[in-house]
Amino acid sequence: MAYQQPQPRYGQCDSYFVESHDDGIYAIRAEARERARAIARMQQRALAEELSRITAEEYQEDIMDHMEYMESQTLPDVNSIDIQTEIQWFMRPYLLDFLVEAHAAFQLLPETLFLAVNLLDRYCSRRVVYKRHYQLVGCAALLIAAKYGDKKDRVPTVRELKSMCCALYDDEMFTQMEWHVLQTLNWIIGHPTVDSFLQIALSEGPYDPEVEHMTLYIAEIALFHKEFVSTRPSVLARSALALARCILSRDQPKASEWAGAYDPQTVMSLSNHLYQPSQVLSRKYASMHLSSASTTVDEFLQRQAQIARRAASPPTPPAAVALEEPKHVAEVYGPQTPQKAHYGAVMQHGCLTPPITPENEQFGHGNLGKTHPIPPAYPSTPDHPSNMQHQAQYYHNSYQQPQYM
Repeated sequence: MAYQQPQPRYGQCDSYFVESHDDGIYAIRAEARERARAIARMQQRALAEELSRITAEEYQEDIMDHMEYMESQTLPDVNSIDIQTEIQWFMRPYLLDFLVEAHAAFQLLPETLFLAVNLLDRYCSRRVVYKRHYQLVGCAALLIAAKYGDKKDRVPTVRELKSMCCALYDDEMFTQMEWHVLQTLNWIIGHPTVDSFLQIALSEGPYDPEVEHMTLYIAEIALFHKEFVSTRPSVLARSALALARCILSRDQPKASEWAGAYDPQTVMSLSNHLYQPSQVLSRKYASMHLSSASTTVDEFLQRQAQIARRAASPPTPPAAVALEEPKHVAEVYGPQTPQKAHYGAVMQHGCLTPPITPENEQFGHGNLGKTHPIPPAYPSTPDHPSNMQHQAQYYHNSYQQPQYM
């Protein structure tokens, strides 16, 4: 008699674990609880934003007073930079091109670039900077600005900056220069930048990213020119915003609003410098994620040139055109980066030329306070004994042929 396998009492089942009908009810309840938590989080976030807005409006006047006070305390002195013995104004666009590229490569915040340039100019207002150390000071300023206000994972390392400088400086030189910049500025880094004032002006109306990118492009063009070095960031932000809205055919704010109190003279000066901007800056703002601001400016200038040609007076005789045209082009369409006069400026303290540290002074903490017969109010940039001939030859070749005159 063959053995017959008994049939299962509850029917055929592929698993020992059978889902009951009650589990569906539990899943529905868990989903409802999760939905309620998400709604509660959204309500809390909206309540927090509303409280932040109310608090910001309450303290906005105090914040603006403090920002305006700090911008007056952290402005560079153009006259002090003008009497530098080695660095010239035509060298500035080269260094700024390098800083713009480094800033874009590390994807830093816009305010980091403006703060780095401010730290650079303030340092040059107080110290004699050798030509071979100019790029090193710029790297130290960018490093300090990134540590101060940018994201931690995007702060450049000394090794990365050294690689971008083609290993002209040792690791220790970056650290020493960073410390020396901070000591020179008395550790006062909190400079309200153009971007900070721009965000306040943009908060008065609906957000327009194209206007913001255009304003930043105009403000970064101003970094390359001497006449805007000592301009207050609040004035520069409002003037650049007014010019950006004019280019994009946006409505200007009312004169009673904070953003509407711009300086017409600064707007005219900014408009004169839209021609022939830095190629590095133009490529940066030609990208789509920055609203192709540089391309829009080029098209605007072409339209303005066509309008000017249509409204031009009857043609002048060829002889007069040949004499008058170069002067017009030089005044309106030139890059207009100024070249300082040799010892033409006088500092506010009455010192004609800043003292120069001897060439043999050691670059380090121990010799920064080395006594020598110069006034202590204007000490010089520290020096380093290694690779001096190579660095001097590099900067000589880099800055021998100016392109931004």
